Parts: sequence; C-alpha cells; structure tokens
Amino acid sequence: MKKITLTLLLILVVSFAKAQEDTNQLSNIQAFTPSVLLKNGQWDVKFFNNLYTETKSKFNDVKSDIARQNFLTSTLEIFTGVSESRRLNLGVILEYRSNNIGGNSATSVLGFRNNSTSRNGLSSFAPTIKWQPIKRIGKFSITSSFHIPLIDEESDANNVFLDQTAYMFQNRFFYDYTFPSGKWQLFSELSTEYNFGDDNSFANNTYVLAPGLFMSYFPSGNSTILGYIQHYERFGDFAQNFTTLGFGGKYQLTQELNVEVLYGKFIRGTDTGLGESFNIGLRALF
Repeated sequence: MKKITLTLLLILVVSFAKAQEDTNQLSNIQAFTPSVLLKNGQWDVKFFNNLYTETKSKFNDVKSDIARQNFLTSTLEIFTGVSESRRLNLGVILEYRSNNIGGNSATSVLGFRNNSTSRNGLSSFAPTIKWQPIKRIGKFSITSSFHIPLIDEESDANNVFLDQTAYMFQNRFFYDYTFPSGKWQLFSELSTEYNFGDDNSFANNTYVLAPGLFMSYFPSGNSTILGYIQHYERFGDFAQNFTTLGFGGKYQLTQELNVEVLYGKFIRGTDTGLGESFNIGLRALF
C-alpha cells in the first residue's frame, strides 16, 4: 500500500511540475524577438504590410500641402535555422510595392493598378543572413541583407515612383532586454545602409543610419502593447531625414501564429514627405 501511495504521489508531483512548466512557457511574441535566432531546422515566416500616406511635404525648408500620395510595401521574410549552436540563420526578403499619386484615397493602392497615377510590382529581393557575433550575449544579433532591384525605372513618364533602382547593402543590429518582472521589454535597433550601383537612382552613393527604440508591456503572455520612436538619416549625394513616433500591439493567435498592428506618425523631417503609416503583419514560427 505504501509503494502504491508513493507511486501515486510521485505521479502527481511530476504532473504538477509539467503543468507549471507548460503554464510558464513563454509565447513566441515574448521569446522570439528580432534579436533571437532560430533553432536548427526551425522556420520563421513573416508577411508584413506598411501603408504610408502623405498630404504634406517639406523640401528646401518649405513645408507644403500636396495632393495625397500613397505607398504600400508588402514584405515577405523567410528564415530558417542552420546551426546547432543557434548562431546562424539564412533567409530571403521579398518586397512588393503598390504606389499612387494624384489625390487618391489611402486605400486605393489595394487595387494594385498600373495606369497614369498608379504602379505596382515585385520591386526587390534580398538574400539575408542573421548571425549572433558574441556567443555570451544571446539577445544581440545582426541581420545582413543584399537588396537587389527588380525594376528598371524608379519613376515612370507620369512621375509615379515605385522603388529605388540602386543596390543596397543593409545591416540591422538588434538588442533587447526584458526587465525582471517579465512585464516590460526594451528593444533597440540600429539599421545601416549603403546604396550604390545606379547613377540614375536618387539613392545612389548614399548612406543611411536609422536607430529605433521600442518599449513593450505584456498584459498577458499572449499579448503586448508597445510604443516606439525611430529616426532616419540619409547622407551622401542626396540627404534627407525624418523622425517617427508610433504605437501598436501584438497578439498570439495560436501557438505558431501571431499578428502585429502598428501606427506611426512622421513628426518632423527634412526633404521628405510628412505623413503617417498603418501597418499589419502576420508571423508564423514552426
């Protein structure tokens, strides 16, 4: 009888411990920040849509009202883990754009038209590696991408811009820190670019520095709300800069799938448009 009792007690203890382990397991939105690399054989697929719309611009220190212009960028990122040490991921980034001018509504780009005021198409792809340079700092990583343009002209005869035709070598440095309570997380990013290869491109022979800070709060394990500030500085043959403030949230729909929604406002800038962005993304980790 004592053996049976001890066996039952042991089963209950193990079951309780396993239940606690499952309950305390971090969701993907908590555990897999952009700083964290994938395990060997794991896949990360993200489909992110950014709709930027503007009715104001500032060039040569003059702020002006303009007819609404809209720019939709849909980005597909696919990564997989390829090392047992979890320090190297390989992937590809594809960008599809739909833009228009002439005062059309912000959502008109969802029509994906090619006419006198609109253009759309697959504009670039980028072979990419994501790597962890310092083994003991697991939350610091670098994503290096070589963006290859797939279009011949940035703007058509009607002055409708689609994307840059210069090549771009981009490095994005990521680091995040979760506070001891587990409820708050600070995420930082620094993006650098070198654009080259096409004398007809506005971006040719330019460099970009773009730092950003994101503060997230987790009301539950499956959701987060966040606020952010980002700055973008281009210099070289063409110079421009702008600063964006925004907020948003993420929600874990299933164990593998989460959704992200963001809003951003361009609060200042030089030689750029001054608009706002609406963003929605789906991410699958398996």
